[in-house]
Amino acid sequence: MPPSRATALPRLIDGLRARLGVALPERHDVPESALTIASYNVHKCVGTDKRFDPDRVAEVITELDADILALQEADRRFGRRHGLLDMAGVERRTGLALLPLSLDPDGHGWRGNALLVRGVRAMRLRRLTLPGGEPRGAVMADLDLPSGPLRIVSAHLGLLRRNRLRQAEAILAALAEAEDIPTVMLGDLNEWRPGPRSSLRALEAGFTDARPGPATFPSRRPLLPLDRILGRPRGLVRAIEPHDSPLARIASDHLPIKARLDMVAVEAAVPEMAAAA
Repeated sequence: MPPSRATALPRLIDGLRARLGVALPERHDVPESALTIASYNVHKCVGTDKRFDPDRVAEVITELDADILALQEADRRFGRRHGLLDMAGVERRTGLALLPLSLDPDGHGWRGNALLVRGVRAMRLRRLTLPGGEPRGAVMADLDLPSGPLRIVSAHLGLLRRNRLRQAEAILAALAEAEDIPTVMLGDLNEWRPGPRSSLRALEAGFTDARPGPATFPSRRPLLPLDRILGRPRGLVRAIEPHDSPLARIASDHLPIKARLDMVAVEAAVPEMAAAA
C-alpha cells in the first residue's frame, strides 16, 4: 500500500531539510545562570491566516521567556515607522524593555529591527544602514552584564543574494571598528543555502559557527533556516532551537528561534579575546 499523504509530506520535508543542511535543534547542558536570547520576525503582526493581530504576537513573546529579544518587521515599513506592538503591555507581562533605537517617537526600532532586554543596561547603541536596493538595516547594542560586556547585533538582511553579501560585509566592517568583546549576531538573515553557495560565507571568518541552524520558515511547516543566532567566541551560544508552539505557527510566517548564552563562557572569553587582539 502506498504511503498516505499525511506520512509522505513529512518525509519529503525531512529529505529537503537534509539536502539543505538544516541542523536539528541542539540539546546541550547549560549552566542555570545562562540567559535566554531569541529572535522573531513578527511579519508586521500579520499571521499565516492573513489576520493582523499584535496581541497574539505578544503572547508568543511571553511564551519565549527571553532575557534578550530581537524583533524584525516590528514597525510599519512605509510612511512613518510606527511600531505595531503594545510595548508597554509587553513590558508589563515579560519585564522586557524596549531599547531606544527608533528615530520615530512612535516606532520600535531601526528599519523594523527592535531590541528588548530584561534587567540589563545598554552602554552603547548604534544604527547601521545596510547597502542594497531595499531599506534594510541592523542595530548594535553593547550590554553591561554582571559577567562583563556583551555585544548584540540584530539584522534583517535582503532578499537578493548579492545584497546579502554586501550587507554581511558591512556588518563585519562595523564590528571591526569596535572593541572586540563577546558578540551575538541574530535575526532574519534570509539565507538557507549552506557551504560555498551561502551569501553568509563572510560571517564564517567573524563567527565560530555560521552554518544553517534549525528550520524556522514557513512557520506552519518549517523547511528553511532563515533565522540565525551566531556567537563568538565558541561556546557562548548554546542549545539553539526554534520555538514551535501552536500559537507561533499562526502568529507570523516565521517561527522564533532561541538559544542560551553561557555566561561562564562570556566571563572566560574577555581576557582571552584581549590577549589575542
